[in-house]
Amino acid sequence: MRYEEFVEEGRNAVLEAFRAGKTVDRLFVLDGCQDGPIKSILREAKKTDCIISFVKKERLDQMSSEGKHQGVIAYIAAYEYAEVSDILNAAKEKNEDPFIFILDGIEDPHNLGAIIRTANLCGAHGVIIPKRRAAGLTATVSKASAGAINYTPVAKVTNIAKTIEELKKENMWFVCADMDGELMYSQNLTGPIGLVIGNEGEGVSRIVREKCDYITKIPMMGNIDSLNASVATGVIAYEIVRQRMNKK
Repeated sequence: MRYEEFVEEGRNAVLEAFRAGKTVDRLFVLDGCQDGPIKSILREAKKTDCIISFVKKERLDQMSSEGKHQGVIAYIAAYEYAEVSDILNAAKEKNEDPFIFILDGIEDPHNLGAIIRTANLCGAHGVIIPKRRAAGLTATVSKASAGAINYTPVAKVTNIAKTIEELKKENMWFVCADMDGELMYSQNLTGPIGLVIGNEGEGVSRIVREKCDYITKIPMMGNIDSLNASVATGVIAYEIVRQRMNKK
């Protein structure tokens, strides 16, 4: 995953970012460095859910824009993350069945931004992304969302499969996109629903797919076998919208 904006380099800058309450998506620390300032940074980092990676000096040098990293680089989220409960509350406030996008490892920030934009336009109440191996809320994501990130809550969780299990206790059910699924037009996609979209290359992981109630597919009539992740999300999402509208 490539980060391009909101980088803090240097011990004082990184420590102050944590103390100021900024959302740090990932912290890179020089492997083997355990002096006082680094220990202070690590203490602050462990109070949050940011990912901590210990790397070689060569890696930090490559990542640094000015070569003054002092053994530590932090990547800051462009926007604050919501809680899953915030997304459920958004549905309750509108007196609507929850409609949530769950993204199992979307790594391209442009895809993530486009999906957030679709979520907003189709009336979804929020988006859930994993903590690891996925794009975070960078400025690139914000730009690709065309402003939707300001209105659509995005929650970051440690375990997508466990989150699905917890949401099932809220009477939600889940459908994931996969080429081996049933044609989406023949499925009932109404009610409190979570739409699960997988990684651009590998699709939905096996463990997450097993947690889903249904597997759906989009009809393909061309010479290639798949759509871009954000396009596929939009196609299925608007079939859900169509069915929800017809149910009213």
